[in-house]
Amino acid sequence: MKRFSMALTAPICCLALACLSACSTVEPWERGTLAKPQMALDPNPMQSSLSTHIYNSREAASAGSAAEGGGCGCY
Repeated sequence: MKRFSMALTAPICCLALACLSACSTVEPWERGTLAKPQMALDPNPMQSSLSTHIYNSREAASAGSAAEGGGCGCY
């Protein structure tokens, strides 16, 4: 009985996830709102890049990114 319930639970979960997906179409008049800088995942990419570089330089480790160098802040 337990195997039957497990076999039935997996397809039901997959069907529920497929029904709850957040796919939608964007109308032409809504695209202007989505193009605003506030809607970006990273609103300040230059500042974030600089902060990441400074952090990695001070840590004296690359932390999995392409940054190099020691504590001086140089490459």
